This record gives sequence, structure tokens and C-alpha cells, in this order.
Amino acid sequence: MTKEAYNILSGELLDACIEVHKQLGPGLLESAYQFALIVEL
Repeated sequence: MTKEAYNILSGELLDACIEVHKQLGPGLLESAYQFALIVEL
């Protein structure tokens, strides 16, 4: 993979993480965030 492809992929991953945190908020177990991130991706 090229550096540009890694940058695009990491941007999409970060956006998904932020969206999950916005929807669920703080204070949940890590497993809840993991499942939500899988669904988001």
C-alpha cells in the first residue's frame, strides 16, 4: 500500500471511531465500543 492509501484508510477509521463515540458517549466497556465500531465500519 502507498502512503496515500494508508492516510485515506486511517482517516476513515478515525472518522468511524469519532462517530461511535458521539453516538455512545463515554463510560461504556471496551467491548461495547468494539462491537459498535465493527458495525460502523
